[in-house]
Amino acid sequence: MSHCRLRRHNNTTSLLPPDDSEDSLVDDSDEDPDYTPGRDKKNKLALFLNNAASSSDVTDEDEENIPSTSTATKKKIPKKPAPAWNEVNPDNSEKPSPPMLELSNEHVLQSPVDYFKDFFDNDLLTLIATQSNLYSVQKNPNKPLNTSEKEVEQFIGICIYMSIYGLPRSRMYWNGNTRVEKVAHVMSRNRWEELKANLHFNNNDHMPLQNDPNKDRLFKIRPLVDALQNKFKNIPIEEQMLCVDEQIVPFKGTSLLKQYNPMKPHKWGYKLFVLCDSKGLIHNFEIYTGRILPATSLPDIGASSNVVLRLVEHLPRNENKFLIYFDNWYSSPALLVTLANIGFQSLGTIRLGRFPGLLFSSDQEMKKKGRGSYEEKEATIDGVKIRAVKWLDNRGVSLASTFESACPINTVQRFDSKGREQIDVTCPKIVTTYNKFMGGVDLLDGLISYYRINLRSRKFYLRFFFHFVDVSIVNGWLLFRRDCQHNGIAKQGVMDLLAFRCEVAESLCNLGADPIKRGRPSTDRVENEFSKKKKKGPCVNIPIPDVRKDGVGHWPSVVEDRQRCKHPFCKQKSSIMCEKCKVHLCLNKGKNCFVDFHL
Repeated sequence: MSHCRLRRHNNTTSLLPPDDSEDSLVDDSDEDPDYTPGRDKKNKLALFLNNAASSSDVTDEDEENIPSTSTATKKKIPKKPAPAWNEVNPDNSEKPSPPMLELSNEHVLQSPVDYFKDFFDNDLLTLIATQSNLYSVQKNPNKPLNTSEKEVEQFIGICIYMSIYGLPRSRMYWNGNTRVEKVAHVMSRNRWEELKANLHFNNNDHMPLQNDPNKDRLFKIRPLVDALQNKFKNIPIEEQMLCVDEQIVPFKGTSLLKQYNPMKPHKWGYKLFVLCDSKGLIHNFEIYTGRILPATSLPDIGASSNVVLRLVEHLPRNENKFLIYFDNWYSSPALLVTLANIGFQSLGTIRLGRFPGLLFSSDQEMKKKGRGSYEEKEATIDGVKIRAVKWLDNRGVSLASTFESACPINTVQRFDSKGREQIDVTCPKIVTTYNKFMGGVDLLDGLISYYRINLRSRKFYLRFFFHFVDVSIVNGWLLFRRDCQHNGIAKQGVMDLLAFRCEVAESLCNLGADPIKRGRPSTDRVENEFSKKKKKGPCVNIPIPDVRKDGVGHWPSVVEDRQRCKHPFCKQKSSIMCEKCKVHLCLNKGKNCFVDFHL
């Protein structure tokens, strides 16, 4: 079996794994979780696995080793005798529920920019500024960039604003007819383009040679990847259900890292393996570069199964706290057994060709019993009990788990094409549980796609950088929403993702380098009075507290027009305007709203 192959498309060569994930939940659609997706219809390996998965006549000679891309010369794993799979008595099918996870009591509510800076902190911004300055000198010693951490912050803030406004060309934000003041007043167009052209994350002088077989293909962004991986791993986990799935970063340029996956909304792009909870909060990730090494101190059980072990290796072992979900591209008996041995229960759809000795009735035979029929079998492999269930909806779907079973049986609503009506169909609990908790990565992809940074660049590492900015904002918003829930804030009072993104962008663009105070304290008289005023009717927005109180760049200027003072406790008119906040405020011998507004 070949470990990987090269596909040439539009003069672009891509390194592709032998199989790819279907990445879909179990339902009554046309996608069969037992179906083995291939790169094309001529892929003999895909056709072989597809026939093995859909046939009930699976023998021990069927392929049971997972396709591997982990090494160039994969050693053949010796075959073990097939385990005995026995029918499960429905009366004794139900398994006890695993213990619940203890939640943390530390939920301190922060401002949106603080959640973002939990990931892009000052150390990471300093690294980006230093490496960008170095890269500019390496390109042209006569034109140093001379950027700073604050300017990198402003650059990121402008990129976030561009994802919100969505103009087709970046220069339109500075043009006269399409000028956007939120962007144009922060930085000049030439300076922004200069920063984008010189943005860098690692020293090119230390780059490995092209002919080095062990070179790091992610050398350009390795410091950024390592920093964010450590920060994601340190997020307190409060969800017992964790899922592993693929994520595609859209990209159609020329790159050896680019992948093709016809089952994804974005078929071309960079592939990431992601571990997240059921709400989409990411806790670990790995970028696919062409090979997958085994996890530290764990056996090599095949490339696709090694992915799961690598993503969960930072979690506490032997405590049976977490339940791991994955689809049929990752699942294998060795994976379920290895996870159980290190203290993780698991559940996933399976390909029958990877489970020797596991025989179910064919779809045609199960259709005679009716829609909703199922079969359940159990086997003990290396001391670990595994339950396997095949359920017939429109098609048959097979799942295996070390903690879940078919009972108790639930019912789900399905549309009957013959009777043209909704009907109740019996559904095993293992299927219901899988559908409920397997969609975390899909939810994360959906949240990112709402306001993705779509700036074009030929440099692959910039595409990754923009993606990590989007991921950090979504992660920050999910943490913010979780903290609001634990602090008793009603859902109506929690800002949505767009409002959260706007506040992060405004803070990064306008927040001073030496702020006096951050956050949105409940004792802020100006903010509280402004909130009351907004409820009464329309009013001009004032800057958020992070910008209003940063103590940097707030200079009074005299303007021609007189407008009402924007201090909530003042009703007079003034010709004095703050150059940074762009609001009119009283500043005279008898009244000083200007100072009180900025305290």
